Amino acid sequence: MDPLWLRQYPAGMPAQVRTDTHPSLVALLAHSIAKHRPRVAFSCMGRQMRYGELDDLSIALAAWLQAQGLQRGDRVALMLPNVLPLPVAVLAVLRAGGVVVNIGPELPQAELQHRLHDSGARVCIASETAAAALQAVVDSGTVALRTVVVASLGDLQGALRGPLLNHWQRRVKRSVPRWHIRGAVGLSTALEQGRHKTLAPVAVGPDDLAALQYTGGTTGTSRGAVLLHRNLVANLLQAEAWNAPALQLLQSGTSESTSTSTTTSEGETLVQVGALPLHHIYGFTLVLLLGLHLGGCTVLIPNPQDTTGMLKLLARHRVHCFAGVNALFQRVAEHPDVDRVDWSHLRLAVGGATAVEAPTALLWLLKTGVPICQGYGLSEAGPAVTCNPVTATAFSPHLGLPLPGTDVKLIDDEGRPVPAGLPGEIAVRGPQVMAGYWQRPDDTARVMTADGYLRTGDIGQFGEDGGLRLVDRKKDLIFVSGFNVYPNEVETVVSQLAGVESCAAVAMPDDKAGEAVRLVLVKTDPTSAAPSEADVRAHCAVHLAGYKRPKVVEFRPELPTSAVGKVLRRELRGSL
Repeated sequence: MDPLWLRQYPAGMPAQVRTDTHPSLVALLAHSIAKHRPRVAFSCMGRQMRYGELDDLSIALAAWLQAQGLQRGDRVALMLPNVLPLPVAVLAVLRAGGVVVNIGPELPQAELQHRLHDSGARVCIASETAAAALQAVVDSGTVALRTVVVASLGDLQGALRGPLLNHWQRRVKRSVPRWHIRGAVGLSTALEQGRHKTLAPVAVGPDDLAALQYTGGTTGTSRGAVLLHRNLVANLLQAEAWNAPALQLLQSGTSESTSTSTTTSEGETLVQVGALPLHHIYGFTLVLLLGLHLGGCTVLIPNPQDTTGMLKLLARHRVHCFAGVNALFQRVAEHPDVDRVDWSHLRLAVGGATAVEAPTALLWLLKTGVPICQGYGLSEAGPAVTCNPVTATAFSPHLGLPLPGTDVKLIDDEGRPVPAGLPGEIAVRGPQVMAGYWQRPDDTARVMTADGYLRTGDIGQFGEDGGLRLVDRKKDLIFVSGFNVYPNEVETVVSQLAGVESCAAVAMPDDKAGEAVRLVLVKTDPTSAAPSEADVRAHCAVHLAGYKRPKVVEFRPELPTSAVGKVLRRELRGSL
């Protein structure tokens, strides 16, 4: 019997995707690059890089890496922001037979040391903004790096110098600490030397390791999710099939233009916004790799916190696709310059990583005319698992339907299916699910069921239409006098109170109830007296049962968050 959600699929959506059409991620990307050589692949602060140039640069860097001794399966750490060296480095590592290890350029030193040591990375390609932190780890002698490449600010921007680039360089340059890594090579030097070398083709297959994607560490020490070539190929093909109804007019043509025009004609190049951190699995797969697979142009945003600068850049393009998180959508939609962008070409806005809030979704719809299509995923699944239909005309707070070839079930602590209509732990099986955790067989065994499902640690509930609703993180549940309190429910209620910018509910020890709810809140206006603690308690008294109400209400200037804006509840629990 077919799963219930298949009956809700848009017309023509396949139940499965063929994953044997490309033997590896390298083959899939090489095919697209060869097909789209004249097109613009990336635009970064006014500098355009075409697929042909990307091809040549990545081959040169791959040949140089091989000349330094890089072997098939060697891990290469990438510590780069959303600038042109990043896609060049990703393709070069894969073409040389290496494994991409994505590391945020602003990662704390202790976590950087852990990931470099745990992955056994032999090469690191880093931005000079991350070089001082990298130097400290290298000098500690705890990592096995033998080659370090440093990309300077403005590398690959050519002779082009504009106000946006100059402003970014001046701002960032002031914050770059002095560094000295013995034997480090500049990216421009590596590329120049690589142009005079020959790349030896490496035959990688579907079961070869393509990327080690470290979990965010929101619940403990980060672990490397082993993503094989076939996992990433499958997720790209799943995402392509799912997005096709919204982008079908853009996928069949050969136009190179990325400039503003009044109409979106058949055959126009897909233009997407690269504002998400591309070292995060969401941006890595569903923006960087998917954009390359579709032959699109990705507008790289080095600093998405600079909303004014980002909107100034986007005003120069016909934007068709915008992938983001709640905080990013909110900043863009409420910015006074949002109307400077011509949103009439926008076809798809995808939200993920964190729950999109209804008020944010409504404001975005009012400003752009396109609803946010929310999905669900995790590093261990490459990441995409479910998504709402891209043909929807309104925002849904639910997580949508499992993607083609993906099976989702809800289970209890013993791994048994929960009765229909009740919440349970989300378990996923599909071609995009990781092979396990890097060198952690015990952790792998704990999250994989005997029948091949990945236990996500998230609590979900199916609707009558087969759509999935996220209830909360299993590890974040608060147990008050034997009752389950879901932090998301408390946070949703409190966020509706005027003057609340963000909030988080976490467990705290309680002598009588075992645990109690501790609420940490950030005001929209820190100088305002409202909302007061009394206001919060009165609001909760109306909307929450007694055992769900916070015992402690704490105000802070900000909440600890991950690179994509996910609140780190673990840090809040540890700050008691």
